[in-house]
Amino acid sequence: MATSKFSTNLIKLKCAVCNRLNYYSRKNKKLVTRKVEYKKFCKGCRKHTSHKEAKR
Repeated sequence: MATSKFSTNLIKLKCAVCNRLNYYSRKNKKLVTRKVEYKKFCKGCRKHTSHKEAKR
């Protein structure tokens, strides 16, 4: 079975406040070595919080 080129670059984004996994995103792991952090809306907190890259 062939693997997708996007599945290897997929990361999970976890809320920093309530620790819920809310989003999935992609990143180029060759160019970006640090953990990414975005401000996104959390459904659990019901407000915009920072979401950090979670472990696999």
